Amino acid sequence: MGRSSPPRYWLTGAGNGIGAALAEAILETGAHLAVSACSAHACETLSARYPGQVLAVPGNLSDSQTVREIGETIARQWGALDRVILNLGTAEYVHGQPSEQTMIEHIVRSNLLAASFCIETARPLLSAGREPHLAGITSPVTYLTSLQASGSSSLRELFETTRQALAAERIDVTLVTPGVDSASLNADDCFPKPAHWSAGEAATYLLGQLAERPAEVTFSVSCLTALWPLANAADARPAQAASGDSTNRAPIKGQP
Repeated sequence: MGRSSPPRYWLTGAGNGIGAALAEAILETGAHLAVSACSAHACETLSARYPGQVLAVPGNLSDSQTVREIGETIARQWGALDRVILNLGTAEYVHGQPSEQTMIEHIVRSNLLAASFCIETARPLLSAGREPHLAGITSPVTYLTSLQASGSSSLRELFETTRQALAAERIDVTLVTPGVDSASLNADDCFPKPAHWSAGEAATYLLGQLAERPAEVTFSVSCLTALWPLANAADARPAQAASGDSTNRAPIKGQP
């Protein structure tokens, strides 16, 4: 691609909520977008709406082989990436009382491992891109549970380490940390009262912040479920999920 060609993005977690809104906002700029979601239908719908702009690469990003195959597809089609946004927020609601170990394992795999697989795959593509930028949205579940140590702190460490490693390759890295707004917002806050933003409004705000390439964006919202809603039951889990997985789980929220 020449210097005047559209930027090439890879966005994960684009099936619903803020991920779907980010996909729309990016495509409206005329950019080319490789879009990942558990639901192949969500990716195909975007491809039909924005012909020639979308590269559909759905799949379970907690599977390293799937992520490698996505990277190979992007490399064949475009040869490089200029922007990568990893929408990593996941949460799981269960019927009954799952063991803490089971919950920790799921959160670590869906957040930390998925992020590390995507970063490893994206790195050479970004290195070949123009003004490359990597951004990651951490899991909102870590603000709502006692599992914070296995979630956001580990992702923070991963992105801080990644930032240092990619500095020599001139790849900017931004960490986006979502949280819940307090009741005492004032005029100096980023979001005016009331802070009930739609996914589209939040996506527009976030893209504006990412354009500045800061090291971190504190993404304060009043209603996390508006941006990371529960997936439809039919789309909640990838087709290649292990048959031995527990069957007492409700849909996964915002799986990447």
